[in-house]
Amino acid sequence: MSIHTNLIKAMEYFIRMDEAEKLFISSLFVSREYQKNDYFLREGQVCRDAGFIEKGLIRYYSIKDSGEELTFDFGKENEFTCNYESFLDHSASLRSIQCIEPTTILAISYENLQLLYSKVKEGEKFGRLMCEHLYLNAIKKITSIYSDQPEQRYLQFVNNYPDLQQRIPQYYISSFVGVKPPSLSRIRKRLAM
Repeated sequence: MSIHTNLIKAMEYFIRMDEAEKLFISSLFVSREYQKNDYFLREGQVCRDAGFIEKGLIRYYSIKDSGEELTFDFGKENEFTCNYESFLDHSASLRSIQCIEPTTILAISYENLQLLYSKVKEGEKFGRLMCEHLYLNAIKKITSIYSDQPEQRYLQFVNNYPDLQQRIPQYYISSFVGVKPPSLSRIRKRLAM
């Protein structure tokens, strides 16, 4: 069995593992291939797996009552993905996770994640540090939605995802920033001057 090298590197940012633990962790993840516009998770489903994006790009979004899509965030290679609320309490997801391009995700079930926590020496530490990391990112994003102007949100997007502007359709970026596409075009023109 092969070790999922990028996954292990991402986890090593949080914890130390010996070779046997690396092999064990790799055995808990299943590789899944998705085409452009496929879903890792649809709104209304229960999130049964957490994932690690090996290749590709995803977006997190929900649909307002009016039918308008609201893009909350993006995920790219070497990042973890999940609707953690749904995953942890087995509730119906309030948002979708959709692939923007062909994507490979290493998925781990809730049950296998519990095995990782219990069988890997620093497994529970990994879970705690990952939760802290996700919590800090969520707070930053919520604060930005309520306190930053669209231009500031766009600049944050550019700083956080400098390599993604050409890979993400502009209407997803405008939704993420919180403006209509023509407004995003005006923001980009102003910043280019």
